[in-house]
Amino acid sequence: MSRETIHGPGGARAGGGVRGAVVVAHGGTEVSTQPVSPLDPAVLRMIPIELTLRHALGASGVIVSRPRYRVRGWNGGLASPARDLDDVLDVIEKRFGRIPIVLIGHSMGARAAFLVAGHPAVSAVAGLAPWLPPTEPVGQLAGRRVLVAHGTADRITSPAETWAYAARARSVTTVAAIEVLGGEHTMLRRAPLWHRLATEFSRVALGLPATSGEVTDAFRQPPDARHFV
Repeated sequence: MSRETIHGPGGARAGGGVRGAVVVAHGGTEVSTQPVSPLDPAVLRMIPIELTLRHALGASGVIVSRPRYRVRGWNGGLASPARDLDDVLDVIEKRFGRIPIVLIGHSMGARAAFLVAGHPAVSAVAGLAPWLPPTEPVGQLAGRRVLVAHGTADRITSPAETWAYAARARSVTTVAAIEVLGGEHTMLRRAPLWHRLATEFSRVALGLPATSGEVTDAFRQPPDARHFV
């Protein structure tokens, strides 16, 4: 799998005081075996979130990884990006030991992140404008902190399917659900809000100081409620 640099505090190495990791997972398409280009819009879309996370978390001893899948498609039962993400989790664990890992996925990347959340190193997973068909399992989320956020103006992936997934996931864990008013699939509209959601969720999930904001408010909602922002 192609990988972007794993960014950490001071070029962190194993045993170098790393306390956690965030993996940023980009989107893709339903079916394609074409290699992923570093200039693919789905890849470029996640660079601002990665940079925001690096700036916010690097001084706290958190590494940030933005991997790039081998191919662009989900490809049915192959679940191609999920296999790639699982490999990334193994690499981080081998390099830094058993540290808590937070997954932040967009669109297809969120589907992959939720699917591999059963990896023993994963402590939390967030889906931004996720692609979550009705057949997606939820049992692997047990014991993980979960956030789903979807925009009301998304015409690419289904907010209704996201809320249905959240309802199923609440049978095994606590889920915060955030509805982004006017938010569309690319996350360009209201971009600072999407970046803030990723950062605040990562800080909360890794036990770092976090100012009260949209994510902490969402976790305070009744178990079956959505938080509107």
